[in-house]
Amino acid sequence: MSLVSIVTDSTASIPEELIKEYDISLVPQVLIWGEETFEDGVDIQPKEFYDRLAVAEEMPTTSQVTPKSFQKIFDELLAKDKEILAILISQPLSGTIASALQVQETMPEKKIEIFDSQSVSLALGFQVLAAAKAAKEGASVEECRQMAEKARDRTGVVFAVDTLEFLHRGGRIGGAKRLMGTALRIKPILEIVDGKIDAVESVRTRKKSLNRVIEIIHERTKGKSPLRLGALHANSPDVAQMLLDVACTKLNPDEKIFTEISPVLGTHAGPGTVGLAYMVEM
Repeated sequence: MSLVSIVTDSTASIPEELIKEYDISLVPQVLIWGEETFEDGVDIQPKEFYDRLAVAEEMPTTSQVTPKSFQKIFDELLAKDKEILAILISQPLSGTIASALQVQETMPEKKIEIFDSQSVSLALGFQVLAAAKAAKEGASVEECRQMAEKARDRTGVVFAVDTLEFLHRGGRIGGAKRLMGTALRIKPILEIVDGKIDAVESVRTRKKSLNRVIEIIHERTKGKSPLRLGALHANSPDVAQMLLDVACTKLNPDEKIFTEISPVLGTHAGPGTVGLAYMVEM
């Protein structure tokens, strides 16, 4: 039995079957829509979210995982005599780590480690999976944290959005601000750098943006093995599957994952976002 439980938040984009296989504990981000509040992926699912978004007059907003949610899951795991490693969304993108630290500080005698992934979506997810695999094999919490640190240096995510409108509205646009002046005429390609969203480049058509995502991932992973590759999407499964199929033909990954991002991430990325995440040499 594993001595360590891995906790992450709902932006990690890990498919449900892997969550179950590695016994990962997931805490939900918060979606706010008018007077309604939803737990991300718990009482609102992607299809419902995008169907509603398509006809909504009022746009949703988001909030980080609450301290109450962390308290609940930490208490449940500690009651099972578990040590805890929480690997969470980048601190510059969310107050989630602050919520976790707030709870950790109330129980200093307990073995609870909080780790900043400096990323989001499957780049976060790959770090979580690396640590969870180590935990399943009996690694200590320190060894699992070391595995997450190693993975953090070997992961990345590159994604193409249809528009910068959603990222701009949510204040998550970071270094991609320089693209705003021509946002209506371009297809931006973005990545996470030092925990923030940054612009890679921009192209004129959707097809070119998808091809360029594959090229960029190839440039960053060439000659590095093993390669783990994941496609992610916001309400664009056919496009993401095509992207993954083409990428697999060119890159020949050792493992592939296909996933839909959660409503909270979709609020910021916007419908039509697709991307590729990778982890190498692990």
